[in-house]
Amino acid sequence: MKPDFYATAEVARSRDERRRNATLLFISTLTIMSGATISASLPGIAARFADVENVALLSRLVLTLPAMFIALFSPAAGFLVDRFGRKPLLLASLGLFAVAGASGLILDTLPGLLIGRAVLGLAVGGIMTATTALVGDFFQGPARDRYMGLQQAFAGIGGTIFLTGGGFLAEVHWRGPFFIYTVAILLVPAALAFLPEPRRVRPAGPATGRGRLDGRTTALLALLFLAAAVNMIAFYMIPTQLPFYLESLGFAAPSLAGTAIGAGQLVGVASALAFAPFRRLLGIMGVFGLGFVSAGLSFLLLSGAESYGSVLAAMAVSGICMGTIMPNFAAAAMLLAPPALRGRISGLLVSGIFAGQFLSPIVSQPLITATGYDGAYMIVGSVVLVFGIAAAAVRLARPGHG
Repeated sequence: MKPDFYATAEVARSRDERRRNATLLFISTLTIMSGATISASLPGIAARFADVENVALLSRLVLTLPAMFIALFSPAAGFLVDRFGRKPLLLASLGLFAVAGASGLILDTLPGLLIGRAVLGLAVGGIMTATTALVGDFFQGPARDRYMGLQQAFAGIGGTIFLTGGGFLAEVHWRGPFFIYTVAILLVPAALAFLPEPRRVRPAGPATGRGRLDGRTTALLALLFLAAAVNMIAFYMIPTQLPFYLESLGFAAPSLAGTAIGAGQLVGVASALAFAPFRRLLGIMGVFGLGFVSAGLSFLLLSGAESYGSVLAAMAVSGICMGTIMPNFAAAAMLLAPPALRGRISGLLVSGIFAGQFLSPIVSQPLITATGYDGAYMIVGSVVLVFGIAAAAVRLARPGHG
């Protein structure tokens, strides 16, 4: 008997989808914590360039400068992926990520390091915008929620490996963590082979709604982008300030900072795997409430930490936020985005997220100067907690809505 043609085609399609999905997941490990990979190197960078004016701020900008360029480039990346396709920009961005990320292995001036980090930001902006749009293209409804949770779990696994590994490499030399960025080049062949280019959807005309945003949707998207920025201003006080906070508490080894941040990422992996059921149970606003409340509580715990164990506990609570809130931002954006505008809306979301990353040390450093690390974590934690309570209140007031 000859094999059934349709059954054979279905098996081949399933195999192709598994390869496609696996490739996207591995690419996801590169993104959200890519800047923080060198977090444990910050004290070493500050010591190496101690003679440079404003080195305390500039050394932290080595970590967060990519975020400014991600924020600036991502809207343009969104236009490019809607106009010319997802795959070309993604492939170019992966190659640039490896080269720019690893530039810290050889560059020996602080301005040189900052330029390399700026170029890294362009690469991450391209990768995140293209992959977010691809997820919107490939998945719908509950399947999209499940995949976004899995995607965030893979990002958390990457964060755990890269941040913990970066801490140990920083003990060898402050340049060590820059080597981690070279792994991106290994994903280029898989992206070439296994990621199809989706058919681009164009608006049918100016009078149609599928390619346009109404006033309510525009306002909801603006609020979403603002919340994403606030979340990252708060969250990035962990990788930018925690190594210095641990030093002030008497825990100076770079591996301790990497391990603490990695512990939060590990809890984030478990939380991300539970994102789809959380999303079904709590709705979009309920998940935002859970995420912001857990972030606020983690910062309040951190402000009162007196031992390394209490720091680890605070990081574990922060992982609940990152595991649930990041896929919730993406899921909400894709729910609101018309198909023809997915790339641009993905780019604006990525821009909001990384604008918050860049602003984090600019906002937090004056707070730390005025109130100390514990005071700064307490103030920011209180603000984020208010966001969580507000989101939970909206959910409770509208129990039949997401």
